[in-house]
Order: sequence, then C-alpha cells, then structure tokens
Amino acid sequence: MPHPGARTGRRADAEQNTARILDAAAACLCRSTTASMAEIAQAAGLGRVTVYGHFPSREALIEATLARLLERGEAVLGGLDLTGDPRQALRTLIESSWRLIADADAVLQAAQSVLPPGRIRELHAKPAQRVEDLIRRGQADGAFRSDLPATWLVGVLYHVLKGAAADVAGGRLDPSNAARFIAATVLAAYAPPDEP
Repeated sequence: MPHPGARTGRRADAEQNTARILDAAAACLCRSTTASMAEIAQAAGLGRVTVYGHFPSREALIEATLARLLERGEAVLGGLDLTGDPRQALRTLIESSWRLIADADAVLQAAQSVLPPGRIRELHAKPAQRVEDLIRRGQADGAFRSDLPATWLVGVLYHVLKGAAADVAGGRLDPSNAARFIAATVLAAYAPPDEP
C-alpha cells in the first residue's frame, strides 16, 4: 500500500507542474497567439505528455490560462474602493487594471480564436459587471453622460485600454504615462454633453 505522504508529494508535484504550464502558456501566448502545445511544454520545461496529462487540448489550456489571469485580476480589483466620486473611482480602476488588461490581451486574443464567444463573456462577467455598475452609478449621479448606453461606455473603456496596451507593447507609449492618458481620454468621452 502506498504511503500517504507519497500521494501528497505527487499532488504537490502536479500542482507545481500545472502552475509551470499556465505560466509558460501565458508567456508563450503573449509572444505569439498561435503558440503550440509543444512550444508551451518546452517553455515549461516539461514533456508534451505531461502537458496533455493536465490539459487534454490546446483549447482547454488556453481557457485555463485566461481564467487564471482573470482570477488574479479579480484578486486585485475585488479589493478596490470604488465608492465616492465616480470619476475618481474610474481613475482608481484604470490605474489598477490597465496593466492587468495589457498582460491578458494576447491570451484573450488566443481564446477568441478557439473558445465560443459565450464562454469568453462568462469568464469576463465579473470584471465587466464591476465597470458597468460604476458607469451606471456615474450616469445616475450626473458625473457621466447618460445619452449613451452604459454597455457602450464599457466598450469604449476596453477599447482605449487595449489600444494603450498595444501602444506600450509597440514602444509608442511610455508605461508611466499609460494610466493618466487612458483616464484623461475616457473621462473626456464620458463627460456629459454641454446643454444646448
């Protein structure tokens, strides 16, 4: 009969391997959204059989990688105080999330090529709801324009965030300016239109 400590050691090894695979997948997909299982296995320092033992397909691995990045983002963003002035709350959210979104963007692109849109929406539901709730509160307070749907304004924020991430990656935007530029752009777009 195997010793109970052996099972615990195998579980710990499996957890370490899973973490190595997910780290390698995120890094490889950031370099190329078409990274193969073989490339990811090599980056993880593991054999392909081991990788397939944890993730039966490339789709399953990409989904797990995206879910993990979103969980890590949720751990950061879930603790933010977004009460008070909606404009300041939006600045706080942007400062805390732009880098997370930049890091997850390539993995999201890879996921969009292999996962159904409904699954991607499901994975993004919590962060998207947080932003939409903040925008709706700002609209109700008169801090944000209410002549456009909150869902549209959520999309505007994500497009600006992704554009900034691409500019940082391409060397066109200094990362130290990113949060300020994003906030200035989005707050201008969210400003209530002047009364006629």
